[in-house]
Amino acid sequence: MPSIIRQRVLDLLETAGVHPGGASTTDPVIRDERFYARVIAQGSLGLGESYMDGWWDVASLDGLIVRLLRARLDQRVPGIVSRLHGARAWLLNLQTARRAAVVGERHYDLGNDLFQAMLGKRMVYSCGYWRDAADLDSAQAAKLDLVCRKLDLRPGMRVLDIGCGWGEALKFAAQRYGVSGVGVTISQEQAEHARRLCDGLPIEIRLQDYRELDEPFDRIFSIGMFEHVGVRNYRDYFEIARRCLVDDPATGGGLFLLHSIGSNESVRHTDPWIERYIFPNSMLPSPVQIAQSLEGVFVVEDWHGFGHDYDRTLQAWRDNIESTWDTLPARYDARFRRMWRFYLASSMANFRTRRAQLWQLVLSPRGVPGGYVAPR
Repeated sequence: MPSIIRQRVLDLLETAGVHPGGASTTDPVIRDERFYARVIAQGSLGLGESYMDGWWDVASLDGLIVRLLRARLDQRVPGIVSRLHGARAWLLNLQTARRAAVVGERHYDLGNDLFQAMLGKRMVYSCGYWRDAADLDSAQAAKLDLVCRKLDLRPGMRVLDIGCGWGEALKFAAQRYGVSGVGVTISQEQAEHARRLCDGLPIEIRLQDYRELDEPFDRIFSIGMFEHVGVRNYRDYFEIARRCLVDDPATGGGLFLLHSIGSNESVRHTDPWIERYIFPNSMLPSPVQIAQSLEGVFVVEDWHGFGHDYDRTLQAWRDNIESTWDTLPARYDARFRRMWRFYLASSMANFRTRRAQLWQLVLSPRGVPGGYVAPR
């Protein structure tokens, strides 16, 4: 039986142009024969965990995963774990207020030292805008400025950042555009850092779930947080944003910018390996899920996609973290490093193969009188 399983995996890999022990940088070296049975039984979870355990290595990890995704092997070998996780997502709301806090504790609270090492000068944990940028810091500054320009920020406006991260976006908006604001996050580590970062600016950082918000703002943005909301909560999310947005019929009301990773297909759960090790209780929205959830709540003024920029952003993060691993505390041990490498490489592969997208939507309550002109 083991030889049959091994041959089945080899045949599947052959369809992707992958040859274990071969000469290509995308050909893996299998160090433990248990790899084959584990992948067949567990799909992507087994692939990722066996890499973390050192059962296989490859020169180009992102290149290998690109080959696997283009051959759609993740769908041909889903594994029993993926099926069970899918059933759980259909039965339960995985992003309730209580469950939503888990991602803050298990991912964003890993340690500011890790994210400072990876994210660069600006601790912005989302896709940069590389159209005219030559490096990561410039790409992140360009993205933040793009958000401000799309929202037509002006001095004196009060702005809400839903999922404010380490506070960089609000700091940028306050310093460059003269606004005041409130940022909410469910991560204790992020909140503490953001308060220090924004000290002296007219910015309030709260450790608060978005569902608790009910106060007026001239503009709202949410950058890289919607991936944690969950399809069962999308409608509530948009209605909460709508109730917090100042509505002046004469001007069409305020503006809301949503920046989110997206999926080409409607699903209710994320990849099992990502769920277990990186972003628990997360999922990527599809265009249909977003459109249905905001229907009757907002007018879509602009829908801008630049997902190809995320591959480059992730490569820059990988370069940063690889050059600084040895300076980080011992708690980021060898297995953690392999986990993090697999996370970044698989993310690159998903954007490179266009499985994942990056969208910025600009929404208004009633429609901008005379039409909205979208900056680029």
